[in-house]
Amino acid sequence: MARRRKPDKRELTADPRYRNNVVGKFINQMMLGGKKSKAERIVYRAFEAAEQRKGQPPVDIFNEALDNVRPEVEVRSRRVGGATYQVPVEVKPDRAQALALRWIIAAARKRSEQTMIQRLTGELLDAASASGNAVKKREDTHKMAEANRAFAHYRW
Repeated sequence: MARRRKPDKRELTADPRYRNNVVGKFINQMMLGGKKSKAERIVYRAFEAAEQRKGQPPVDIFNEALDNVRPEVEVRSRRVGGATYQVPVEVKPDRAQALALRWIIAAARKRSEQTMIQRLTGELLDAASASGNAVKKREDTHKMAEANRAFAHYRW
């Protein structure tokens, strides 16, 4: 681990349609094998389908889904005297956003709908209404942190 200084944060480009940095990051995480245009097509069509089904602007649905999936606490392994403890720690905003994006994509990929557009639409709508596998992942993370609250004094 570098001890001199933290590396500078790189500026991500906003997505071309909504001019939103978070949507741009979401597209980049959706991308497989460097196929960005395919990832953009999937995300934009999923946003359009979500807008038709819910009747709200798609970026609002996306932000609501992110807020419902974003974790506040997580557990990190800490080794103390030969024993490993799961220590609950607060999640920094950048990491919380990255986890939320990752969990939404992973939950969408595991769904059983036929196309990725349908899966992503379903997961975004479920997450916006505080249900679905991505929200369940957040709840499980919070439960784990709550169960290991006794080890919070090992926080560093």
